[in-house]
Amino acid sequence: MSETAVKTGHPKGLWVLFGTEMWERFNFYGMRAILTLFMVHALMLGESNASIIYGGFLALCYLTPLLGGFISDKYLGNRNCIMLGGSLMAIGQFLLFYSATIYDSNLDLSKSVFWMGLFVIIFGNGFFKPNISSMVGSLYPPQEKTKLDSAFTIFYMGINIGALLSQYFVPLFADVKIGKVQDPTVFKWGYLMACIAMVLGTMVFYLLKNKYVVTPEGLPIGGKPNTNATSGEVEEQAKFSSKSIGLVAVLFTVLFFVFRYLHVGEFGFSNFEIGTLVKGIIYPIIYGAGISLAILILLDSTLTKVEIQRILVIYIISFFIIFFWAAFEQAGSSLTFIASNQTDRHFLFNWEMPASMVQIFNGLFVVLLAVPFSLMWDKLRASGKEPISPMKQAFGLAFIALSYFIIAYNVKDLGNSGMLAIKWLVLLYFIQTIGELCLSPIGLSLVGKLAPKRFASLLYGVFFISNAAGYALAGTLGALIPATGDKFEKAKEIGVNLQDVLDKKITLSAEQVKAFADNQIALDYPTFAGFTIHNLFEFFMVFVVLCGIAAVLLASLTPVLKRMMHGIK
Repeated sequence: MSETAVKTGHPKGLWVLFGTEMWERFNFYGMRAILTLFMVHALMLGESNASIIYGGFLALCYLTPLLGGFISDKYLGNRNCIMLGGSLMAIGQFLLFYSATIYDSNLDLSKSVFWMGLFVIIFGNGFFKPNISSMVGSLYPPQEKTKLDSAFTIFYMGINIGALLSQYFVPLFADVKIGKVQDPTVFKWGYLMACIAMVLGTMVFYLLKNKYVVTPEGLPIGGKPNTNATSGEVEEQAKFSSKSIGLVAVLFTVLFFVFRYLHVGEFGFSNFEIGTLVKGIIYPIIYGAGISLAILILLDSTLTKVEIQRILVIYIISFFIIFFWAAFEQAGSSLTFIASNQTDRHFLFNWEMPASMVQIFNGLFVVLLAVPFSLMWDKLRASGKEPISPMKQAFGLAFIALSYFIIAYNVKDLGNSGMLAIKWLVLLYFIQTIGELCLSPIGLSLVGKLAPKRFASLLYGVFFISNAAGYALAGTLGALIPATGDKFEKAKEIGVNLQDVLDKKITLSAEQVKAFADNQIALDYPTFAGFTIHNLFEFFMVFVVLCGIAAVLLASLTPVLKRMMHGIK
């Protein structure tokens, strides 16, 4: 590739990675669109458990990149990990397809296959995700690193084209209601479509990687570490002493039990209900492993003072991003339940949009706005007015706080029977997309700029742990959604006023308690941090407060972070 081509455009390898990631995201978001609905209507796990499991699943998908990044940096290299991860995810989606095929004839076996499918997808994602992001940064020579914000925004558009396509076609075939009753027999087609998409993505990478995924000098990117230097550019390895690994293992064990106690109120194991298992095992693993492995990097004896400070910037940014993803990832749980149960989804020509398809607006807006955002950053950079990356991310948090503030005031007066107009969910996704474009691709770019080369994939994994922690928090918060209108209707059919039950004005009989449990109706208001959540307005205001405070704090820290970045913007 000529020097002129490098300076005037993006390398062709970016478009190969774009296409690979597009199909992988079709696979992931297609499955995600129907996941909670499948758990509620086919596996009969209930909305609260579905939210917690959804959060735990997504969190583990962003925890395992730490393992995938470590194995890539130490042993296999980016290319092999992408192929391995893509293959595992295709297998996992096929297992979900099989689970959705047999649930009505053998529910216990269907659940077992479902857990196995999620497990395989989690590890496949761990191998795939950090390595493809790391390869984007490797396509550019040092003098072109300033183009990474633009490159990652284009790459991010590929992610969202895949999301957009999946969130249209999967709900069309796999989220069907007959009257007002969900048809669970069609969920399997969504999982099959996701499986096929993952096979396509893996084949795109396999067939084109050697020709286009190369350095500006034409050398292949992402080979095994410490192999012949001519086979790739990865030569440095991370170095950890046995003492460091031992100390981190002890730290992880302590943190696991601390977080377990904070989540379920016990150190031991006495409650084996599925929601408690997720909160008491998976969530502590996520938080404990994230902190432990982040510290492991800092124990490397070869790090310089400048490298340590730049790594600390990545960690600080990652902490604030937790709150963004905790709010953003309500899309697949609480916002989907609200779309299904208390939203008038009639759209153009009086067509009723499937509840799981409402998420499509996020992908649509990213595709429409990604290039304008990329051009905007380029123009601001050329005029010397571009905000540094942490400030962009503070803007992202502020936008998501604004989106929930608007939706909170539009549900305030709905009561138990009013229906939210779908236009307000569309506006929410529009504002959240602006916030997402200020935060997520910019964060990916920042890691590429700040990470020492020998830790590149592992630090991408650490960055993704902030997603994991955010998704775990999203699951916890999503389970706090108060009763929506459909629950009041079901209670009325049982012969009880749900409002009186929640306000403790009446006592239910044993038969009524059982009927409430069978219909997945809670008997109490949810609580968070000592506050009782009585309605949807208060539920959404939780996200306004969390993200608003995070935005203000991150913006105020920007001058300090700028100094710690040592010239990186």
